[in-house]
Amino acid sequence: MFDLDLWREIFQSINKNRTRSLLSGFTVAFAILLFAILFGIANGLKNTFKEAFGTDANNSIRIYAGRTTKAYKGLQIGRQIQFKNEDRDFILDEFGDKVQYITSKVNKSVNASYKGEKNTYEVRGVYPEYMYIENNKIKDGRYINQGDIVNRTKIVVIGKKVETDLFFKENPLGKYINLSGIQYKIVGVFTDDEGESEESVIYMPISTTQFIYGNNDFVDMMHLTYNPSMNSDQALAFGNSITTKLKQKFSVAESDQRAIRLFNMAQGTKQVDIMTASLTGIILVIGFGTLIAGIVGISNIMIFIVKERTKEIGIRKALGASPASIVSIILLESIIITAIAGYVGLLIGVGVLELIGPSLETYFIKDPGVSNSLVVGATITLIISGAIAGYLPAKKASQIKPIIALRND
Repeated sequence: MFDLDLWREIFQSINKNRTRSLLSGFTVAFAILLFAILFGIANGLKNTFKEAFGTDANNSIRIYAGRTTKAYKGLQIGRQIQFKNEDRDFILDEFGDKVQYITSKVNKSVNASYKGEKNTYEVRGVYPEYMYIENNKIKDGRYINQGDIVNRTKIVVIGKKVETDLFFKENPLGKYINLSGIQYKIVGVFTDDEGESEESVIYMPISTTQFIYGNNDFVDMMHLTYNPSMNSDQALAFGNSITTKLKQKFSVAESDQRAIRLFNMAQGTKQVDIMTASLTGIILVIGFGTLIAGIVGISNIMIFIVKERTKEIGIRKALGASPASIVSIILLESIIITAIAGYVGLLIGVGVLELIGPSLETYFIKDPGVSNSLVVGATITLIISGAIAGYLPAKKASQIKPIIALRND
């Protein structure tokens, strides 16, 4: 039940010792301010790395074919490795549920035109799974589906930039776009967070691309995402296994680094994880060290307050006040000082990040800020810190004997 007299008494005590309270709270406020700024900068660095990786799935692996650089099993050096449709099935057969999504890809450059408007764009022949690997978002219509792959339908999904360039305000859905002399029906428009470069792309079923531009089953590269449950080390081992299996399939020497090339996002993810973990460790050491100094400061002032109020506490106990009620007064006062000082520090820290955030992009720190989870964590930490700071003084106060307290000068 809310006790107005109790709270009035606590705030009167804080006001009476406001200089000491301010000085003790300053250390806590500084610790939380330091936490907020350092965590904000760490988050800014993470945002920079995330942007550097683009918006593609961060568990993706790209596989490229090249020329051999070593003779192997009687085969000549300089042999061109050519991926085909069967290689996608080979990876699925070999690795099963370790693969989340996979597509083969064929790239072409085409001259696109619609009602006199012309431009040159990249066409990518892909499977429907590519939408999830590339993190495309459908703005209008639909994406490529399995029926399009089976039937080699002459449909395309265009990027938002293509729509803007060729159709202006006209709705492109259902219209036919001319790609190097061949008409294709537009069934969808997509957007991509990477911006215009990725939105200047036209997707079509890979089977259609292969049939029209070569009548073969050749593919330029394969792109997949691994099972998200894998950690970085498992993902790196998985990527190495794919390379080894493909080298065996194409009779490529194990030491040949150019015939089969694999780019695994897990490598970058692991490096970022190590760096951010190290940074977080340093921040925690600095922040907690400062916070502990603040807790010690508040504990000292609470000890002083208990000593100063010894006679008053003795009178309270003589009139029947329980030890628990004495403890609650001291603990609440300690928690309030810690919480108020901490939140002042948090607000100043967030304000500093808002103020200097834009200028930090020069130093590869993008959109620094603190998360809601940090605010919740700070709240819990402050309450626990206040309780720790007040525990010993509160316990000492509860053990004061009335007769001794009344003799205290």
